[in-house]
Amino acid sequence: MMPRNIKATKMWLTALVFVVAITIVTAWISRPDKNKKYSHLQPNYRYGCRDHTPKSLLAKDNNGGDGAVPYVISRGDGSKGGGGLPMPGQKYSSYDHQGDGSEVLGEVLRRPKVSADMPLGRPSWFRVPSPSLMKDSRYNEVKNSLEDLNLNTVCEEAQCPNIGECWSGGTGTIMLLGDTCTRGCMFCAVKTDSKPPPPDPFEPFKTAEAVAKWGVNYIVLTSVDRDDIPDGGAQHFANTVELMKHKKEELLVECLVSDFKGDLKSVETLANSGLDVYAHNIETVERLQKFVRDPKAGYQQSLSTLAHAKKIKPGLYTKTSIMLGLGETEKEVLQTMKDLRSVGVDVVTFGQYLRPTEHHLSVVEYVKPKIFDYYRKKGEAMGFKYVASGPMVRSSYKAGEFYLEHMITTNRSLQNEKEIDNIIMT
Repeated sequence: MMPRNIKATKMWLTALVFVVAITIVTAWISRPDKNKKYSHLQPNYRYGCRDHTPKSLLAKDNNGGDGAVPYVISRGDGSKGGGGLPMPGQKYSSYDHQGDGSEVLGEVLRRPKVSADMPLGRPSWFRVPSPSLMKDSRYNEVKNSLEDLNLNTVCEEAQCPNIGECWSGGTGTIMLLGDTCTRGCMFCAVKTDSKPPPPDPFEPFKTAEAVAKWGVNYIVLTSVDRDDIPDGGAQHFANTVELMKHKKEELLVECLVSDFKGDLKSVETLANSGLDVYAHNIETVERLQKFVRDPKAGYQQSLSTLAHAKKIKPGLYTKTSIMLGLGETEKEVLQTMKDLRSVGVDVVTFGQYLRPTEHHLSVVEYVKPKIFDYYRKKGEAMGFKYVASGPMVRSSYKAGEFYLEHMITTNRSLQNEKEIDNIIMT
């Protein structure tokens, strides 16, 4: 047995070592020059994540110290920084992108790039409602229904900022054919793989069941690109549409689909399925296609699928979406709109590109709300039946659905009245 006095001595020494260690660590943490290399950075928890703002952006109080300042000052309002990469040798002469009529000559064209400088902060107009837990909200109902039936939504997979607003109102965009895409567009956060798992053959039945439970009048179906399937998944889409229409004939169905690698037979399969709106996103202007979209996609290929859908079903509404803030010019946007009208596209939406992660394209610029309104007016003047244009608008945003629902049902009522009049006349 160890003598009691030796035991006590060892315990005392252990405690002393512990106290000395704590003292050293505390002194190291509180040293005046700690993290000197990174002392110009200050933590910021805006938007629920840890970020850093250079001290140069922080306002000083009357005593010369760092004072409490509004977010727009401390982090930036998105008006500085960014800019993308210049394209040497490529200049344009046109009215500027701000739509105020001022002419800018000899401007160098810009393009987006991964890891390029981002604009400092975000503008004040980026505000979206959070998911509502009120009794009349259907957010949890939609979420639980999707989970119970093991269905995917683009709202979640693509990290859409409007998920709280849309789901609270009972609107969801169901993503068919799994959650893994065979393409790797540089703006999209959906998982990618050259050989994703095979589609669930029961998915069309599950989808029809989920939509019937929701009780909605307008539903959007979309999907990942499935270049590994011979028809790109067109028949899978068609089966889903037919089953949903069987359960609820008056249901309006919008399908936001890929370009099917330009396979017009696949376009025909879907166009003849009974859907009401054929949607395919052209995404950006022609010059920026190769920087933004996967090499398998293309400007003319997208236009050809939209044109063929309208050719097969002249009464079918066609729709597309364009992202702004990637370096496009006003002249390029207007030309894209003209190209879309030339193939009979009825509906176009404009939204601000937002980088989902640091591994995706950086934002070149935050486009002001007045510019979105400018393009809306231009689109309406060109003859588009509907233009949804705003920083937070997305291709399947519910505001467009409400309008389309009203437009389609009104037109069908008029057609039915004409048919009845013709029968009476004969």
